[in-house]
Amino acid sequence: MAALDDPRPGPTPAVRVLGVPIHDVTYDEALEWMAAWVVQGGAHQLATVNPEFVMAARRDAAFRAVLEQADLCLPDGVGITLAARYMGRPLRERVAGVDLVERLAARAAQTGWRLFFLGAAPGVAERAAEVLCARNPGLVVCGTFAGSPATEEEAHIVRRVQAARADVVLVAYGAPAQDVWIARNLACTGAAVGIGVGGVFDYVSGAVPRAPAWARRLGLEWLVRLVRQPWRWRRQLALPHFVLLVLLRKS
Repeated sequence: MAALDDPRPGPTPAVRVLGVPIHDVTYDEALEWMAAWVVQGGAHQLATVNPEFVMAARRDAAFRAVLEQADLCLPDGVGITLAARYMGRPLRERVAGVDLVERLAARAAQTGWRLFFLGAAPGVAERAAEVLCARNPGLVVCGTFAGSPATEEEAHIVRRVQAARADVVLVAYGAPAQDVWIARNLACTGAAVGIGVGGVFDYVSGAVPRAPAWARRLGLEWLVRLVRQPWRWRRQLALPHFVLLVLLRKS
Protein backbone atom coordinates (compact mmCIF):
# COMPACT_ATOMS: atom_id res chain seq x y z
CA MET A 1 0.00 0.00 0.00
CA ALA A 2 1.41 3.43 -0.89
CA ALA A 3 2.10 6.02 1.76
CA LEU A 4 -0.58 8.66 2.18
CA ASP A 5 -0.28 12.38 2.75
CA ASP A 6 -0.67 13.34 6.38
CA PRO A 7 -3.93 15.32 6.71
CA ARG A 8 -2.87 17.18 9.85
CA PRO A 9 -2.02 20.87 9.41
CA GLY A 10 1.64 21.70 9.04
CA PRO A 11 4.17 23.68 7.02
CA THR A 12 4.25 21.09 4.24
CA PRO A 13 2.53 17.82 3.33
CA ALA A 14 3.89 14.78 5.13
CA VAL A 15 4.36 11.29 3.82
CA ARG A 16 3.93 8.32 6.16
CA VAL A 17 6.82 5.86 6.24
CA LEU A 18 5.73 2.85 8.32
CA GLY A 19 3.33 5.19 10.09
CA VAL A 20 5.85 7.92 10.93
CA PRO A 21 5.30 11.36 9.33
CA ILE A 22 8.09 12.65 7.10
CA HIS A 23 7.79 16.16 5.68
CA ASP A 24 8.74 16.77 2.06
CA VAL A 25 11.07 19.73 2.53
CA THR A 26 14.38 20.86 1.08
CA TYR A 27 17.28 22.39 3.00
CA ASP A 28 16.25 25.86 1.88
CA GLU A 29 12.64 25.35 2.93
CA ALA A 30 13.64 24.03 6.35
CA LEU A 31 15.77 27.14 6.90
CA GLU A 32 12.92 29.40 5.77
CA TRP A 33 10.56 27.77 8.26
CA MET A 34 13.12 28.26 11.01
CA ALA A 35 13.48 31.91 10.04
CA ALA A 36 9.72 32.39 10.23
CA TRP A 37 9.54 30.69 13.62
CA VAL A 38 12.36 32.78 15.10
CA VAL A 39 10.40 35.89 14.12
CA GLN A 40 7.08 34.44 15.22
CA GLY A 41 8.29 33.10 18.57
CA GLY A 42 6.77 30.15 20.35
CA ALA A 43 8.38 26.72 20.46
CA HIS A 44 8.92 24.66 17.29
CA GLN A 45 10.55 21.24 17.13
CA LEU A 46 12.48 19.64 14.27
CA ALA A 47 13.36 15.94 14.22
CA THR A 48 15.97 14.44 11.88
CA VAL A 49 14.35 11.11 11.07
CA ASN A 50 16.24 8.05 9.85
CA PRO A 51 15.22 4.37 9.76
CA GLU A 52 16.39 3.86 13.35
CA PHE A 53 13.94 6.60 14.42
CA VAL A 54 11.12 4.84 12.62
CA MET A 55 11.85 1.48 14.21
CA ALA A 56 12.25 3.06 17.67
CA ALA A 57 8.94 4.90 17.27
CA ARG A 58 7.20 1.61 16.50
CA ARG A 59 8.37 0.29 19.90
CA ASP A 60 8.16 3.47 21.97
CA ALA A 61 4.77 5.18 22.18
CA ALA A 62 6.20 8.29 23.86
CA PHE A 63 8.74 8.77 21.07
CA ARG A 64 6.05 8.16 18.46
CA ALA A 65 3.94 10.89 20.07
CA VAL A 66 6.87 13.32 19.94
CA LEU A 67 7.34 12.74 16.22
CA GLU A 68 3.62 13.14 15.62
CA GLN A 69 3.70 16.55 17.30
CA ALA A 70 6.97 17.80 15.78
CA ASP A 71 6.65 20.80 13.48
CA LEU A 72 9.04 19.24 10.96
CA CYS A 73 10.15 15.62 10.63
CA LEU A 74 13.08 15.91 8.25
CA PRO A 75 14.10 13.05 5.90
CA ASP A 76 17.60 12.61 7.33
CA GLY A 77 18.45 9.00 6.45
CA VAL A 78 18.88 7.75 2.90
CA GLY A 79 16.71 4.79 3.89
CA ILE A 80 13.82 7.20 4.42
CA THR A 81 14.10 8.73 0.96
CA LEU A 82 14.45 5.31 -0.68
CA ALA A 83 11.44 3.97 1.23
CA ALA A 84 9.29 6.94 0.26
CA ARG A 85 10.27 6.51 -3.39
CA TYR A 86 9.53 2.79 -3.28
CA MET A 87 6.13 3.52 -1.78
CA GLY A 88 5.33 5.85 -4.66
CA ARG A 89 5.69 9.16 -2.83
CA PRO A 90 9.24 10.36 -3.54
CA LEU A 91 10.69 13.14 -1.41
CA ARG A 92 12.47 15.97 -3.18
CA GLU A 93 15.62 15.99 -1.09
CA ARG A 94 17.39 14.22 1.72
CA VAL A 95 17.98 16.72 4.54
CA ALA A 96 20.98 15.35 6.44
CA GLY A 97 21.48 16.70 9.95
CA VAL A 98 25.19 17.52 9.54
CA ASP A 99 24.63 19.51 6.35
CA LEU A 100 21.58 21.24 7.80
CA VAL A 101 23.59 22.43 10.80
CA GLU A 102 26.34 23.73 8.49
CA ARG A 103 23.75 25.70 6.53
CA LEU A 104 22.03 26.84 9.70
CA ALA A 105 25.32 28.21 11.01
CA ALA A 106 25.87 30.18 7.79
CA ARG A 107 22.34 31.58 7.93
CA ALA A 108 22.64 32.43 11.63
CA ALA A 109 25.86 34.33 10.99
CA GLN A 110 23.98 36.51 8.51
CA THR A 111 20.82 37.02 10.57
CA GLY A 112 22.22 37.19 14.09
CA TRP A 113 20.36 34.14 15.40
CA ARG A 114 21.79 32.93 18.66
CA LEU A 115 22.58 29.20 18.79
CA PHE A 116 22.95 27.02 21.89
CA PHE A 117 24.78 23.68 21.61
CA LEU A 118 23.57 21.11 24.14
CA GLY A 119 24.83 17.57 24.59
CA ALA A 120 27.62 15.32 23.26
CA ALA A 121 30.66 14.39 25.36
CA PRO A 122 32.32 17.12 27.46
CA GLY A 123 34.27 19.51 25.25
CA VAL A 124 32.80 18.30 21.94
CA ALA A 125 30.09 20.97 21.65
CA GLU A 126 32.68 23.65 22.46
CA ARG A 127 34.97 22.40 19.71
CA ALA A 128 32.08 22.20 17.24
CA ALA A 129 31.20 25.81 18.10
CA GLU A 130 34.80 26.89 17.48
CA VAL A 131 34.85 25.18 14.08
CA LEU A 132 31.55 26.68 12.95
CA CYS A 133 32.43 30.15 14.21
CA ALA A 134 35.73 30.01 12.32
CA ARG A 135 33.89 29.05 9.13
CA ASN A 136 31.13 31.61 9.63
CA PRO A 137 32.40 34.98 10.91
CA GLY A 138 29.73 36.67 12.98
CA LEU A 139 28.11 33.46 14.16
CA VAL A 140 26.93 33.70 17.77
CA VAL A 141 27.01 30.46 19.73
CA CYS A 142 25.59 31.84 22.94
CA GLY A 143 26.21 28.74 25.02
CA THR A 144 27.49 25.17 25.09
CA PHE A 145 26.86 22.53 27.72
CA ALA A 146 27.20 18.75 27.76
CA GLY A 147 24.76 17.96 30.56
CA SER A 148 22.53 14.94 30.19
CA PRO A 149 18.89 14.19 29.34
CA ALA A 150 18.24 13.10 32.94
CA THR A 151 15.08 14.69 34.30
CA GLU A 152 16.88 15.89 37.43
CA GLU A 153 19.12 18.10 35.25
CA GLU A 154 16.34 19.67 33.23
CA ALA A 155 15.65 22.72 35.41
CA HIS A 156 19.34 23.63 35.52
CA ILE A 157 19.78 23.25 31.77
CA VAL A 158 16.62 25.23 31.01
CA ARG A 159 17.94 28.09 33.14
CA ARG A 160 21.22 28.04 31.20
CA VAL A 161 19.45 28.28 27.86
CA GLN A 162 17.13 31.00 29.14
CA ALA A 163 20.07 33.06 30.40
CA ALA A 164 21.84 32.68 27.05
CA ARG A 165 18.78 34.08 25.21
CA ALA A 166 19.04 31.42 22.53
CA ASP A 167 16.94 31.50 19.38
CA VAL A 168 17.79 27.94 18.33
CA VAL A 169 18.81 25.01 20.56
CA LEU A 170 20.66 22.07 19.02
CA VAL A 171 20.40 19.00 21.24
CA ALA A 172 22.81 16.07 20.83
CA TYR A 173 21.67 13.40 23.27
CA GLY A 174 20.82 10.82 20.62
CA ALA A 175 17.34 9.60 19.80
CA PRO A 176 14.90 9.29 21.36
CA ALA A 177 16.32 11.06 24.44
CA GLN A 178 17.12 14.34 22.62
CA ASP A 179 13.73 14.55 20.95
CA VAL A 180 11.81 13.77 24.13
CA TRP A 181 13.94 16.38 25.95
CA ILE A 182 13.05 19.03 23.36
CA ALA A 183 9.35 18.19 23.48
CA ARG A 184 9.34 18.45 27.26
CA ASN A 185 11.53 21.54 27.73
CA LEU A 186 11.74 23.73 24.63
CA ALA A 187 8.81 25.96 25.52
CA CYS A 188 10.44 26.76 28.88
CA THR A 189 13.81 27.74 27.38
CA GLY A 190 12.53 30.74 25.45
CA ALA A 191 14.12 29.45 22.24
CA ALA A 192 11.93 29.42 19.14
CA VAL A 193 13.43 26.31 17.53
CA GLY A 194 14.80 23.05 18.93
CA ILE A 195 16.55 20.46 16.76
CA GLY A 196 17.73 16.99 17.74
CA VAL A 197 21.10 16.62 16.04
CA GLY A 198 22.43 13.25 17.19
CA GLY A 199 26.14 12.92 16.39
CA VAL A 200 26.45 16.20 14.47
CA PHE A 201 28.76 17.82 17.03
CA ASP A 202 31.06 14.80 16.85
CA TYR A 203 31.34 15.16 13.08
CA VAL A 204 31.68 18.95 13.00
CA SER A 205 34.31 18.95 15.76
CA GLY A 206 36.31 16.20 14.10
CA ALA A 207 35.91 13.86 17.07
CA VAL A 208 34.40 11.34 14.63
CA PRO A 209 35.41 11.52 10.94
CA ARG A 210 32.49 11.82 8.55
CA ALA A 211 32.08 9.23 5.81
CA PRO A 212 33.82 10.10 2.52
CA ALA A 213 31.79 12.00 -0.06
CA TRP A 214 31.52 8.93 -2.30
CA ALA A 215 29.97 6.92 0.54
CA ARG A 216 27.48 9.70 1.25
CA ARG A 217 26.50 9.87 -2.43
CA LEU A 218 25.89 6.12 -2.50
CA GLY A 219 23.97 6.10 0.77
CA LEU A 220 26.62 3.99 2.52
CA GLU A 221 27.32 6.23 5.51
CA TRP A 222 25.81 3.57 7.76
CA LEU A 223 28.36 1.01 6.53
CA VAL A 224 31.32 3.33 7.07
CA ARG A 225 30.03 4.15 10.54
CA LEU A 226 29.67 0.47 11.36
CA VAL A 227 33.25 -0.26 10.24
CA ARG A 228 34.58 2.61 12.35
CA GLN A 229 32.28 1.96 15.31
CA PRO A 230 31.61 -1.80 15.36
CA TRP A 231 29.94 -1.51 18.76
CA ARG A 232 26.95 -0.04 16.88
CA TRP A 233 26.08 -3.39 15.30
CA ARG A 234 23.11 -3.96 17.58
CA ARG A 235 21.59 -0.64 16.54
CA GLN A 236 22.21 -1.44 12.88
CA LEU A 237 20.01 -4.52 13.19
CA ALA A 238 17.09 -2.12 12.87
CA LEU A 239 18.01 -1.46 9.23
CA PRO A 240 17.23 -4.89 7.72
CA HIS A 241 14.03 -4.99 9.79
CA PHE A 242 13.08 -1.58 8.41
CA VAL A 243 13.74 -2.73 4.83
CA LEU A 244 11.67 -5.88 5.32
CA LEU A 245 8.71 -3.95 6.70
CA VAL A 246 8.82 -1.46 3.81
CA LEU A 247 8.85 -4.32 1.30
CA LEU A 248 5.93 -6.00 3.03
CA ARG A 249 3.97 -2.75 3.24
CA LYS A 250 4.26 -2.23 -0.52
CA SER A 251 3.24 -5.79 -1.37
